[in-house]
Amino acid sequence: MSDLFFGNDGRRLSQEEIVSQIHDYMLQKPQYAYKIIVGSDSQPLGETADFVTAIVVHRVGNGGIYFWKRMAGTRVFNLRDRILKEVMFSLETAVEILKVLKENISIKFDFEVHVDVGANGKTSELISEVTGMIRAYNFPFKTKPESYAASSVADKHA
Repeated sequence: MSDLFFGNDGRRLSQEEIVSQIHDYMLQKPQYAYKIIVGSDSQPLGETADFVTAIVVHRVGNGGIYFWKRMAGTRVFNLRDRILKEVMFSLETAVEILKVLKENISIKFDFEVHVDVGANGKTSELISEVTGMIRAYNFPFKTKPESYAASSVADKHA
């Protein structure tokens, strides 16, 4: 997560600024339940793809904020390769952000990884492989249609 992310207001933010904004957001209404979710999506561009990873802070029942970054021009060979790269970008970000959040955030939160695969469509044959990768990291996860951090938030910037 050493790369800069953008806030939902369009500003570039460092890891410290992201953690500070998450902490401040949660302190505004500490009585709510919070979920912090990481998800990635991609846009194929011939032999390459642009990848977007999003960190979503969901104030359950009361909106949320998010942060995102783009990795442009990553070489991909096929749909499976692209989906696996999405998952790896999400897992790398999840490991890094969760470690920092646990050290700096005192308010309880749930954590999830969202993946842009579902039981229907071209990605259905990848569900077992992708969810196995996430289980290996011991993260809870959601797939389509519940994976809004990947299929809506990250997709918005892909």
